Amino acid sequence: MNRKVTLFAIIALLPFALLVVGFLMLPLFAMIHDSFLAADGRTYTLEQYIAALTSPYYSKGIVNSLKISLYSSFIGMVIAFVVSYSITRMSKKIQNFMITFSNLTSNFSGVPLAFAFIILLGNSGLFTLLFKEWGWSMTDAFSLYSWSGLVLVYVYFQVPLAILLLYPAYSGIHKQWRESAALLGASNLQFWTRIGIPVLLPSIVGTFSILFANAMGAYATAYALVGSNYNLLTIRIGSLIAGDVATQPQLGSALAVILGLMMVAAMWINERLMQRFRRDLR
Repeated sequence: MNRKVTLFAIIALLPFALLVVGFLMLPLFAMIHDSFLAADGRTYTLEQYIAALTSPYYSKGIVNSLKISLYSSFIGMVIAFVVSYSITRMSKKIQNFMITFSNLTSNFSGVPLAFAFIILLGNSGLFTLLFKEWGWSMTDAFSLYSWSGLVLVYVYFQVPLAILLLYPAYSGIHKQWRESAALLGASNLQFWTRIGIPVLLPSIVGTFSILFANAMGAYATAYALVGSNYNLLTIRIGSLIAGDVATQPQLGSALAVILGLMMVAAMWINERLMQRFRRDLR
């Protein structure tokens, strides 16, 4: 009986295993292999990595990607931290609605999200024209196609994801803890700084690392919004592999490997911090 169940489980997992091998492992191995090839596609060399790490142009793309990932993750975390707490203070019906809404908006990204922002805040967007009618030129202070515009869009798709990840963590703070702290004379600030935030800290660290990786890998939204006019690592990789002028897939593969290593490093740091903050993982 157990052997039949095991055989059935293996057969049931076979399509998933083929999917992982065909669409994840093989492209990954091909990308790593191509990153060690010269421009002729036959000679093995490290010149792609040397070019990627020493060129000021690509270094700027890496720095810009790190900056926008850190900024959008931090701002998204602060907003989600407050919003998640507010949701827990509402009725169960409203909580379910807000979580469903957050789940829906967290999947609204890529080209549709960029298009929505262009309709609302672009040069001929709804609010841009409305404010102009009221006598205020919004484009003098803010441009959707600038650094601040990119950060705004990134924060938009980071907040719902952070809410979905942080909201369950608040269930770990029991009502009795607050009552006990209040009976002992602790203020709300003392409760949160000494009990609430330390309990939530592993979830905050884990959520931040996921937001960071989410922003580092974002491509479609940024490309649909600014095209190749802004130097981000994912946009540079896309232009090197499928650009309109000249492609350099080997260099693009090297940059993609560097991007992957940065995301793995973020996950590794998260794991180390989680082991430090959570006693059950030690």
